[in-house]
Amino acid sequence: MRPASVGFHCPDDVAEGKRTVRAPRTSVGERMRDSRPYVTGTLIGLNVIVYLVSITAPRASFNDPAAAASAGHGVFFTWQLLPAAVRFDERYYELVTSAFLHASVLHIASNMIALAFVGPPLERLLGPWRFLAIYLLSALGGSAAIYAFGDEIGTTVGASGAVFGLFGACLVLVRRLGLDPQWLIGIVAINFVLTFSIQGISKLGHIGGFLTGIAAAVAIAGFPSTRTRMPAGVQAGGLAGLLAVIGLVVALRTATWS
Repeated sequence: MRPASVGFHCPDDVAEGKRTVRAPRTSVGERMRDSRPYVTGTLIGLNVIVYLVSITAPRASFNDPAAAASAGHGVFFTWQLLPAAVRFDERYYELVTSAFLHASVLHIASNMIALAFVGPPLERLLGPWRFLAIYLLSALGGSAAIYAFGDEIGTTVGASGAVFGLFGACLVLVRRLGLDPQWLIGIVAINFVLTFSIQGISKLGHIGGFLTGIAAAVAIAGFPSTRTRMPAGVQAGGLAGLLAVIGLVVALRTATWS
């Protein structure tokens, strides 16, 4: 027995009580805990490492595979999203790898700052695996939009499709939690104004990633009017269904390529 503020406690009873008390969970079913955003940090680290590796290649490799091959540096060329190469060389991996490439210091800095801003609170709310799923699906959704509707010989790199997907997911979750979304709507609006104002930014990638992030968040948390927590199996099924839709978009574009 151990002395307590009132009477005595049996150590075995205390241990049993701790095991039987259910840990509080967030609205999406994640255990509430003050954990560090390891996935966000890992994603930022991967993007930085890939950027440092890619800048060893000559800038000509962005649009000139011969220059890259002769120099022995193929990362930037082989990982960027080039729809024609995806179709005719079957380089479907570019739909994902292009999201880890960046064209300049300003490009990667802006995306990583945005990821560092929106990533940690989302990861704590969703948990690492749900957060990672939304990030990767949004990156893939942005690339699929470029592949399906973009310039066949245009090249695209950057994590902004994934970041816009996180913004879209935030909108759904803020509404789901009954919070005021005005500040977030303002941030998203500013980013879309920049998207359509600055030349060279992938509009399709941002829109595709944003819509995918919204869809993924709905699959996990339900619509804002949803009052009950979505079961884990339903969440997984919804995310799998979204992945299937993205795959269907890519397959239809490949089948109808002229």
